[in-house]
Amino acid sequence: MPELTELTEGTDTTGPEIPAAPVPFPQDRTCPYHPPTGYDPLRDGRALSRVTLFDGREVWLVTGHATARALLADSRLSSDRSRHDFPVPSPRFLAGRGRRVGLLGVDDPEHRAQRRTVVPSFTLKRATGMRPQIQRTVDGLLDAMIEKGPPADLVSAFALPVPSMVICGLLGVPYEDHEFFEEQSRTLLRGPTAADTAQARDRLEAYLGALVDRKAQQRTPGDGVLDDLVHHQLRDGTLDRAELVSMAVILLVAGHETTANMISLGTYTLLQHPDRLAELRTDPALLPAAVEELMRMLSIAEGLQRIALEDIEVAGVTIRAGDGVLFATSVINRDPAVYDDPDALDWHRSARHHVAFGFGIHQCLGQNLARAELEIALGSLFERLPGLRLAAPARDIPFKPGDTIQGMLELPVTW
Repeated sequence: MPELTELTEGTDTTGPEIPAAPVPFPQDRTCPYHPPTGYDPLRDGRALSRVTLFDGREVWLVTGHATARALLADSRLSSDRSRHDFPVPSPRFLAGRGRRVGLLGVDDPEHRAQRRTVVPSFTLKRATGMRPQIQRTVDGLLDAMIEKGPPADLVSAFALPVPSMVICGLLGVPYEDHEFFEEQSRTLLRGPTAADTAQARDRLEAYLGALVDRKAQQRTPGDGVLDDLVHHQLRDGTLDRAELVSMAVILLVAGHETTANMISLGTYTLLQHPDRLAELRTDPALLPAAVEELMRMLSIAEGLQRIALEDIEVAGVTIRAGDGVLFATSVINRDPAVYDDPDALDWHRSARHHVAFGFGIHQCLGQNLARAELEIALGSLFERLPGLRLAAPARDIPFKPGDTIQGMLELPVTW
């Protein structure tokens, strides 16, 4: 492959000398849709900086757009979370270090084999075919909100149940169990201690393992993704049970948590930008571009993690074998070398090259489904509730800390 210095030459630079006191990472945002102000020193044109994690470990933080795309596609960076030196951004994730994680936590060729089993269920064609079902789900939830009347918490009444219902239908997971797996997902991502997150993962694995076993006993499989995996890949030995359960956890958690946060934070952001919202209402054809721009600007999946398997020369620095490498997506997606006036919300720019879904072999499997859900959810929400507005001062509405997926903890609205 080409040297990374060739791939990034002329776009990202290292800028001035890296300071002696690295910036702590991650940090909480002061505004839910802007990067933390503490990252301002990292936005000076350098492609990489040294930052410190909670345990004092220094790692590389990638902030340049071109360098990020090059490194995310570089096989010399590993996603293998079973390594005991894999970098983790918060104490709550220590229990996951050294543990096998399906899909996003393995490298090729294992990753390629796992991904191949589920790719057909997440194609653009499949997501397009699911749009009528997504629309029915969205309409039903909006009907219930309107019937109950204002005010409402948009997170619990709409933003969370939309993707939760959709992913349950796609995977073949009973939605009547949603309170259980949503609670475990929240604890897995935001539990106060490492023990809490470990127990949440154990409960999810036990629940999905029992579901897999029940499906394996059915003579006639259902039409969910898990049914297909059980009755084909599990039975013919392409996947073993542990692999299948681990993959099911990732698909279920990622399939509702990320999109739910984008719906809630996207709604908040639009309400804080009334001129941009007015443009969407005047011209709904802008909605696909608006979804891309919101994903660029919000960058809810902050701090993608990797570890170097070899020395890598890139953008004037040397990443040593064993070094942790993290990606500040909120900064990468605001690189002024790629996006003019990057802190502004602009439906008329081309934002498609953002890394909100990652890049390379681990680029988000569900991105086509997420785009469909966001377009339908946001478009229908503002069409059905033209008077939608915040029911509390914006400064008082709580949002999530910086060491997890970004989004709103609650979103009180009225109409």
